[in-house]
Amino acid sequence: MAMAESTSTPPLTSIVEAFEELDKFLQSQPQQQRLSLDTFCQASSLVSILFSCLGLAFKFAEMEYVSKVDDLVEASKTYDTLESIIDFDVANDMVKTPGSHSRNLRRVRQGLDLIRALFEQFLSTDDYSLREAASTAYAQVCAPYHSWTIRTAVAAGMYALPSRDQLLVNLEETHQSAEKKMKRYIRASRPVIEYIDKLYLSRSITLDW
Repeated sequence: MAMAESTSTPPLTSIVEAFEELDKFLQSQPQQQRLSLDTFCQASSLVSILFSCLGLAFKFAEMEYVSKVDDLVEASKTYDTLESIIDFDVANDMVKTPGSHSRNLRRVRQGLDLIRALFEQFLSTDDYSLREAASTAYAQVCAPYHSWTIRTAVAAGMYALPSRDQLLVNLEETHQSAEKKMKRYIRASRPVIEYIDKLYLSRSITLDW
């Protein structure tokens, strides 16, 4: 078992490589971008381990994120692309309905963006604690869409975050390797997040929800 663990791929490596593949695909189709829902789900499912590495403070995010990805995985058995689930919900006036695939895609997109923002904050400070970095990332990406109850629970949970060093241990990374991979994720995830936003905007769906 120990040998298997020592030779396994660190989670951040798998995540970065998956999103770089998504980015590469989108760049290869500048005119007709139609991203496979199944491929998107495979990449997004890898991200859940990052939330679990952050402990209780992000337990809410992990549970919500995983449930939404699971819904999209199930949807991928019926729908081929991200566009197709949004178009179905638009046609049936269900885009913002709780539990709809379009709403769940929006929440998964927020989860991806939360990790991007957290990585940016992580790289911009040397603080031993992750509290400020995580609080800033949460305030930027998720807080505007969460109720007062959730925001309060998250604020309390921030005190239970692992230290920077402990997070790196959880991710099986050194400071140097993590910095490189976090930068790669930031670069690769941005076009994917922007692509998802454009799917809504091109259908006259605002992003303020």
